[in-house]
Amino acid sequence: MFDFSLYDPSLPVTAATRRRHWFSILGLTLCVGLVAWGGFVTSIDAGLAVPDWPTSFGSYDPIATGYVDEADPAARWWHYVPILAEHGHRLFGAILGLWVLAFAVWTWRVDVRHRMRNLGFAALGLVTLQGILGGLRVVWKSADLAVVHAMGAQFLFALLLAMTLFTAPSWLRGVSIRQPTRKLRSLSVATAVAICVQILLGAILRHPGAGVHLGFATIHIAGALLVVGLILATCAEVRSEHGSDRVVNRTAWVMMGAVGLQVTLGFVALAVLLVESRLGERSMLQIVLNSAHLVVGTLLFGASVCLMLFLARRADP
Repeated sequence: MFDFSLYDPSLPVTAATRRRHWFSILGLTLCVGLVAWGGFVTSIDAGLAVPDWPTSFGSYDPIATGYVDEADPAARWWHYVPILAEHGHRLFGAILGLWVLAFAVWTWRVDVRHRMRNLGFAALGLVTLQGILGGLRVVWKSADLAVVHAMGAQFLFALLLAMTLFTAPSWLRGVSIRQPTRKLRSLSVATAVAICVQILLGAILRHPGAGVHLGFATIHIAGALLVVGLILATCAEVRSEHGSDRVVNRTAWVMMGAVGLQVTLGFVALAVLLVESRLGERSMLQIVLNSAHLVVGTLLFGASVCLMLFLARRADP
C-alpha cells in the first residue's frame, strides 16, 4: 500500500540524532500549545480583536503594537483579554514559525533522507501559509477562512508529528512490526480520514457565523459515532493481528483512551453550550471545555496518524 523510504536501518542513532529528536518534540509541543491558544481565541470570539494585519493597530512593533485606549492611556494590549488572546496567538505563531525554519534548515543540513528534507520544507511552507491565512481571515473578516486556518493547524500538527516520529531512535533502529494485512492498513487510513473530517465539522460548528446549527450538530454527532466505530474496529484488528507488537498496541490504546475522553468532553461541552445559550451567557467552564475538546481531538488525530504510519512502513529487513 505504501513504501516509506523514510525508514532506513543504515542511519546511525547518535547523540546528534537524539538532540534533533528532542528538538522536534519541543516544536510539536509548541504546535499543540498554539492549537490550544487558537481554541481559546475562537471560544471567546476574539479572532477580530486586532482589526488589522500584518500590522497590529497600525504598528509593526510586535511588543508595543499601536494599541491606544483613549479612556485609559496607561493601558496596554495585554490588559484587554480579547486583544491579549488574538495578538498573543500571532506572537505564538511567529515563535512556532521560527522553530519550523530552524528545524527545516537543520534537517536539510544533516538528514540524508531526501523525503525527510522535503517534509521539512513542506512544514516551512505550511506554517508560512498558516500565517498568511490567519492574517487574511482578519483583513477579509472571513469565518470561512477561519475554518480553513483551523484545519491547516491540524495538517501542520500531523506533519510535525510525522517528522518527530521519523527522527525517533526507535524508528531509525527499526521497531520489529509484523506486516499488517491490507484490511488493517485500510482501516487505519479510514480512521485517520474520518477523524480529520470530524474535526472539520467541529471547526464549522465552533467558528463565529455558524453557531449551534441543529443540522451540523446532528451530522457532527453521527460522525462521532462513525469515528468510534472505526476506532473500535481498528483496535480489535490490531489486537487480532499484532497482539505481541508493543508499539502498535500502545498507539491503539492511546486512540481508545483519547476517543473516550473526546466523546465525553463533546457531549458535556454541547450540554453546557445549549444551557448557557438560553441564558445568554458564556462561562469559563464553556471556554475550557471547548478548548479541551479541540486539543484532545488534535491528539486523537495525531494518534491515528502515528498508527497509520507504523502500519504503512515497509517490513524490517
